[in-house]
Amino acid sequence: MFEVGKDVFKHGFMGAFGDRVGRQRLRIIYGCFVVAFAVFVSRTLYLGIQGSDQARRAGADGAWTVQRADIVDRNGDILAKNIMSGHIILRNSVVTDRDAVAATIHQAVPYEYSLADALKLVNSGRQFKYVKKNASDGERKVIEDAALTGLEIESIQKRRYPKRRLFAHAVGVVGSSGRGLEGAELIYDDYLRENTDPLQLSLDARIQSVFYEQLSLAMQKYQAKAAMGLLMNSRTGEMIAMVSLPDFDPENLGMDPTRNRMFMPVRGVFEMGSIFKIFNTAMAMENGITKEYYVAEPFKIYDKFGRVAEIIRDLPSFKPVRPNLTVEEIMLYSCNVGSAQIALDLPDGAQREFFHRLHFDEALDLEFGRTERPLMPGQWGPVERATMAYGHGIAVSPMHVLLAVNAVTNGGIYIYPTLLKRGVGVVQGERVLSDEISARLREVMFHVAEETSGRQARIAGIQIGGKTATAVKYTNGRVDAKRNLTAFVGIFPVNAPQYTILVILDEPHGTKETFGWRTAAWNAVPTTGKILDSILPLLFE
Repeated sequence: MFEVGKDVFKHGFMGAFGDRVGRQRLRIIYGCFVVAFAVFVSRTLYLGIQGSDQARRAGADGAWTVQRADIVDRNGDILAKNIMSGHIILRNSVVTDRDAVAATIHQAVPYEYSLADALKLVNSGRQFKYVKKNASDGERKVIEDAALTGLEIESIQKRRYPKRRLFAHAVGVVGSSGRGLEGAELIYDDYLRENTDPLQLSLDARIQSVFYEQLSLAMQKYQAKAAMGLLMNSRTGEMIAMVSLPDFDPENLGMDPTRNRMFMPVRGVFEMGSIFKIFNTAMAMENGITKEYYVAEPFKIYDKFGRVAEIIRDLPSFKPVRPNLTVEEIMLYSCNVGSAQIALDLPDGAQREFFHRLHFDEALDLEFGRTERPLMPGQWGPVERATMAYGHGIAVSPMHVLLAVNAVTNGGIYIYPTLLKRGVGVVQGERVLSDEISARLREVMFHVAEETSGRQARIAGIQIGGKTATAVKYTNGRVDAKRNLTAFVGIFPVNAPQYTILVILDEPHGTKETFGWRTAAWNAVPTTGKILDSILPLLFE
């Protein structure tokens, strides 16, 4: 068989019977082809290397292009930005004036290289060396002005977070590849990589700093395990502040435990305690319950065999103003016994349907991430219905609670939150409650803040509505008397809410100042009051 190439080389262009001269000519042509091919490969490799090297030095040549858009707060304050930097590199293989190169290295970084050290480096025979990584502007300028062969600037971009820990969870962080890993950096990664205009968030750096400071102080004062704070515009759904402690440094991820990077208001689930009495009261109003309930003694729930299945009690400090309380008074005085009786008087399926309206039975796919799925009871018997009336036996994320409270108090519209700044206008939502019942709930919440457990959240000049919560925690399936979660949810101004706030302390301790008490009225409420005192002038300026 005639093999292309092999037989041509063997027999020449004249065929198998060609003369010796033809074969000799073919050998010459073949040799030329090999040389040309080698030159082609070498030139291609050189151009590839040269091209990549030119890309590295683009910043020095004025061809710098920002690879990721800035992130700013609602007022234009920078939260994340790409900063140009560069490494000083030495390529000994192409150096032509070693004395001049050594002198320039010494001039650029005299504190790292004496002239003798620089000369030693240049004459060392090392083909490549980083003389200085992340050189300053002044150091790079010395190298650029000298313009010596073999002494170059490798341009790089670094993502910087001027507020550092303050927005760690909300803004997030990018990885070594320049892509977003968490927070806004991940959620809006495509926009940030494809655009040069800043991404403007709904968050307010001034408000965020107040939350951060007060929650940090509260964690220290009450020796709490964690602290969370959320503030949302009731009408637009804009998140104004989002703080989760403990946190992390986005510019030094190795400094803090990995667990600190979990954004607990979205990724954590908790039994939220008496805040659920807001929803229980709403269901009572919606179903026309107007009777009074006897609350002076613990309430027993019996199983189908007539045995006591559960005994509902209030805190030892609970002192009803009278033995029988109305639906509104049960919420006002945060009565567990009365709340359980209300839940059992609701029509079959009413509680489950109402919780579905508020999305307590599903994970929320939010614009800025997916929440954890709530933990619901395996069955909806009398005990489960009774305990869920005051927030036990059901665990949800703090974001679930914030959105649900906002919905039942803003006129009855469930609004999904956004991390982006929105213009003033009508925001679409789902109606979950009538405007009339929403107004009645706001009135009760106003009295909670004025007369009972929420008093320390009051601020002069504005009417606040709120509800406290102190939820027990469990160890090995049993109530742990030393561990609880405290919270305060508030709305303001109460007659026409513009903002909903949620403050949570996880496992706070009693202090001398609180006389050893560690319920919400002694820690979460005063913390919220200090936050409100500082942010109200900023919100209504």
